[in-house]
Amino acid sequence: MDTWEDDAADPRVCLICGDRATGLHYGIISCEGCKGFFKRSICNKRVYRCSRDKNCEMSRKQRNRCQYCRLLKCLQMGMNRKAIREDGMPGGRNKSIGPVQITDEEIERIMSGQEFKEEASLPEHTWSNNGDSSDHSSPSNGASEGNQPSPASTLSSNRSLEMGGGYTAAARDQYINTPMNTTYQLLPHLFSYATQSGLLAPQPRSLYPQSHPLVMQLVAAEDLAPLATPMLIEDGYKVTQVELFALLCRLADELLFRQISWIKKLPFFCELSIEDYTCLLSSTWQELILLSCLTIYSAQIFGDLADVTAKYTPSDEELQGFSEDSMELMERLIYLFRKFHQLKVSNEEYACMKAINFLNQDIRGLTNVSQLEQLNKRYWYVCQDYTEYKYPQQPKRFPEIMMCLPEIRFMAGKLVNVPLEQLPLLFKAVLHSCKSSFISNRTGSSPCLTTTGTSPGN
Repeated sequence: MDTWEDDAADPRVCLICGDRATGLHYGIISCEGCKGFFKRSICNKRVYRCSRDKNCEMSRKQRNRCQYCRLLKCLQMGMNRKAIREDGMPGGRNKSIGPVQITDEEIERIMSGQEFKEEASLPEHTWSNNGDSSDHSSPSNGASEGNQPSPASTLSSNRSLEMGGGYTAAARDQYINTPMNTTYQLLPHLFSYATQSGLLAPQPRSLYPQSHPLVMQLVAAEDLAPLATPMLIEDGYKVTQVELFALLCRLADELLFRQISWIKKLPFFCELSIEDYTCLLSSTWQELILLSCLTIYSAQIFGDLADVTAKYTPSDEELQGFSEDSMELMERLIYLFRKFHQLKVSNEEYACMKAINFLNQDIRGLTNVSQLEQLNKRYWYVCQDYTEYKYPQQPKRFPEIMMCLPEIRFMAGKLVNVPLEQLPLLFKAVLHSCKSSFISNRTGSSPCLTTTGTSPGN
């Protein structure tokens, strides 16, 4: 791709998000972030979904909020998908071809995934979500609605089937038996393609040898002890808005401190540069806190904290200031709570989800994107392997769990923009609505603190 030297006076900006452009990428002037996003979307045959009106704002700060609208704008501005190398390696092909103009019908075929399906000689399988409107998350933290991501992006679905058991054994030896010390090996599930595609009923199978230690390393990094911030209020005491806000701040401080400690215990922490892990933490801490509140700390958040918020009575002025945006935020938070409550995510699955969410290579300012992408894929496949092994009778469990990550990211971004004075009322509304279902279904433990071997509810 053609690039130009860094020049503070250079007025050229990315035609997708307005960030400073680094050159001509796939036919148009764009930044590194949008170049990489477009390449991953096309190479991995991503199918995204917009939760709004397919007209989301595209800016440097907003571009990660909606993958659907970002890819749509890439295509509308003329990014040439045929200039991407088929092997997925850096460097394009057909460089003489500049921006391309395609019809609205062609764009729709790409956005819906229809074009990807027709390219394969066998139809790609789809995951039914039973009417669930959430997005699927993908190995690079994007959202993919219809298709399970291909474990090896350079292999087509039919080629995987043609090669059969001989190739499966070779791939397993290559990826599983190779020590993962200095390189970032993936754990592709090629041998289970027939099961995933619906050709065979799910069958119990063994766990990859390296999956268990990798999962245990992630679990060991977690602080699963109850939160230490006091959340006990005397009977009859009326909590004020100021007191509740102060409590929420103390909880946020403790949760943030736990995330910082968690990062330092990660098995790959020493392999990350200081710049990258600082950038990742500053960009994902809200998401990590929200995910932990909905899972391992849910008993306290939707139990003890809900008891505190119940003693807080908002004023008429506060009630009138509760906007439609806050109502939407409340409804989506309640949906997330119920989804996690239904899934009963295990500690092992939670640890993998958290690592996958943290290793987001789409964040601006990272120095080693390829390293983070490989790490992200490693734990994506480990989580898939563990979930399919532990819950063979729940073939939709893994995609349902991954569908929660884009929603977590979206909601965390919304929460940080809520006016501070509205936070006490928002928490009261959400926790009050969720606690009734929490109590009615409670079995004596946190809905998301299941231990290894505990079968989750349907």
